[in-house]
Amino acid sequence: MGTYEERELITGEAPRDGEAEQSTLHPRLGRRLTRRIEAQEARRQAELLAKYFRGLTDVTRLRILDLLIREGELNVSELVERLGQPQGRVSSHLACLRGCGYVSARRAGKFVYYRVADQRVPLLLALAKDMLADHAEAIIACTRM
Repeated sequence: MGTYEERELITGEAPRDGEAEQSTLHPRLGRRLTRRIEAQEARRQAELLAKYFRGLTDVTRLRILDLLIREGELNVSELVERLGQPQGRVSSHLACLRGCGYVSARRAGKFVYYRVADQRVPLLLALAKDMLADHAEAIIACTRM
């Protein structure tokens, strides 16, 4: 079964009181298993982070976030008007942003109002803009993205 630490990594179970810590695996195998588990977890975290950032890879979604940051809460009709995009497209992008936790919504009568869900979103976008300013030429010239 491995060491108690390995069992805890795999199953999430902590050792029970009174249990002596004994390893049934060779020490090198235990370290390999631990490294493999850590590598798998790092990969899952990287994949999840990449998926989270994909929410920002569309120009319309970035424009929506920019409007909500600058103007505050807006309903779909107001966003459609400001963006010059069809209502269905705006709603689809809002659903994506909402699903990723970038925006939240509240219903008021027949309108749904959207706002930035987390005050770290403007900070994230400001940081990205600062970094872009430092690397704009390379990003413009990049043909790999």
